Parts: sequence; C-alpha cells; structure tokens
Amino acid sequence: MTDSDQMGTWDKSAEMLVHQDEPYNAEAPPGALESRITPVDTFYARNHAPIPRIDSASWRLRVDGLVDRPLELSMDDLRRLPERTVVATLQCAGNRRADLVEIRDIPGQVPWGPGAISTAKWSGASLADVLAEAGVRPEAAHIAFIGADVSQRATPPQPFGGSLPLAKASSSEVLLAWAMNDQALPAAHGAPLRVIVPGWIGARSVKWLQRISAQSEPTDNYYQTEYSILPPEADPTAAGPGVGITLGPVGIHCAILRPGRNAHLASGPTEVSGFAFAGDDRTVARVDVSTDRGRTWTRADLDPPEHLWTWQHWRTTLTLPPGEAVLVARAWDSTAAVQAESPATVWNPRGYANNAAAHLRVTCHP
Repeated sequence: MTDSDQMGTWDKSAEMLVHQDEPYNAEAPPGALESRITPVDTFYARNHAPIPRIDSASWRLRVDGLVDRPLELSMDDLRRLPERTVVATLQCAGNRRADLVEIRDIPGQVPWGPGAISTAKWSGASLADVLAEAGVRPEAAHIAFIGADVSQRATPPQPFGGSLPLAKASSSEVLLAWAMNDQALPAAHGAPLRVIVPGWIGARSVKWLQRISAQSEPTDNYYQTEYSILPPEADPTAAGPGVGITLGPVGIHCAILRPGRNAHLASGPTEVSGFAFAGDDRTVARVDVSTDRGRTWTRADLDPPEHLWTWQHWRTTLTLPPGEAVLVARAWDSTAAVQAESPATVWNPRGYANNAAAHLRVTCHP
C-alpha cells in the first residue's frame, strides 16, 4: 500500500534549506517566511521516516477505541461531511534549535534555524464531526492518531503518532485536511489526509493519517513523550515517560528575518523585520527590538492577527552606528507572557521549545 521515494520528487523548491535528505527535513527559506501564506513548495518539512506514497483509492481511515460506532471511512465518505477551512501556522517543536546548540551541543537532533515554521490555508473535515459520527463515550479523555510513516528511532520501530486531550480534539479549528492552499494535499505534507492542530506543536498534526482512537489516557506512542522538555541534567537516551513535560501549545516567540545573519550593512537607518507567533489561541500583543543588548527598546510596528491561528509580522527602522551590533527582539502575547532573555535560560537536552528572545549579530560600515 505504501512505498517511499527520493526527496527530489517531492516538488519542493531548490531554495529550501535542507538538513537531511532521508528522512527529508528542510526549513523554509527566509523569503518564504515574510509572506502571510507560505507557498506549498517552500513550506517546511519535518519527517522521522521516509515519506510514504499512499493509494488514496484504497486508503481507509479507521476510527475506533472508546466509541459507540467504530468507523472505516474512505475519502469519499469524508468528503460527504461539511468542508471546513482554517488558516494556521504550523511549527516544529525544534524550531530555532540552532540557538540552543550555540549554548551547548545537542547531538542527534536537527539544528533548525528559524525556518521550521510555515503558514497555510487548510481544508478538510472537522475532526469533531468525525468523532460525533463515531459517538465518543463518556470515559474517553484523549484522541490518538497513527500515521503511515514508520520510524526506526523507536524500539521496536513504529508508526509516528500522537494524541490530544478530547477538549482540544473536539474544537472547531482541528481538521482532517485533504487540501493545502486550495490544492490537493501533497504527498510530502501528508496525503491523502493529515491532522491539523492549530496553535500546537507540529508533531501533533499527524500526517498520512490511518487511525484515530478514543482513549482514556494519552497515547503510549514513542513520539508523544519524545516531544517533551527534559531537565537540563537528564540523559535523553535514558529518560522514561513522566520525566519530561509533554509539549502541546506553542509558546510565544519571534525571529528576525531582515537583516540576515552576520550581515554587513551601511550604518544609519536600517529596517529590521521578522515574525512572531503566540501559539494556542493567543495572539501577539507587542514586539520590542533593541540595538544595545536589551538596555533600551524600540517598539516595532506589528501586523494585526489576520487569522487567530497564525503568525504576525513586525518591522521597525533603527539607526545603527558603525561597528558590531547585536540586535535583540522579544515578543509579548495577549496573556502578557514575554520571551526569556537568553537561550541559555531555556536550554534542554532535546532542544525543544526555544522561546528565548531572538539575537542577531551584524556589522555596520560608515
């Protein structure tokens, strides 16, 4: 039913910043991060196994567990449900890991820059509608997902999976998506069907979906607990379930896109711009930028949230003197949470959830 192909067939732009060919892991190029909607060919890709090819005609989605009516659904069955659309930003939990690696090495993990994040328009059926068809029983508290991609990192190897609390899974924004930016969902992004969980780490938006199960407890899938924050002293190869904090909603953070990293600029007025993302159902309330390592701050102009579940772009013009400068950007969300001052504060041995302020070194010439 499935096979894998080489990364060159996935219709991705040559501008993608590729970290691994197999499994294919690549971040969006900086220019793609400046648009409200990311083109499909520059949308970031995070995979733990070869990308499967699935025959959508013979594919079926199984819905089981603590339900009154177990289901086996074809794509035609799903398309009979009301089609819903959500514009949402997805972000890998390891986004901006490279900043943490500069503090202390994190072996065995992809050294993502700021581009493991992208935004698309997703269309499909509401997960809540599918769960209503199945009739979730009162004792169910979590909804688990299994994809078709089999990872060798788990022992023994197992398909990628994850779960959500029932309250989030039943929310209107959570989709079973078959379309991306008004075109059929590509194989590289989970065709024929994937979960879209706005506001949560990308690992919960399981691709190549095969099974949905209602459960009383979270899934025991390897990747449910692998995506967790461990204490700095923990050994990630030996940490068992319960040692870390399992990740869900994305924390407030931002990135500087212009000027580029280690840029050489003319001194004087310089436009500084980037994006910020609050995660969950929060919005970005403010972005501040500093040219003197945080002694003084300038408030940036911030785009209003066009959609609840997406990033927001910001920009400001700063006067930079000749010499080296370190630009720092920090964001605040609608709950008044603010980014940590330094990546050292949030370092962890898996390199997840870096929501420290963004730092960028530039050199200005007279």
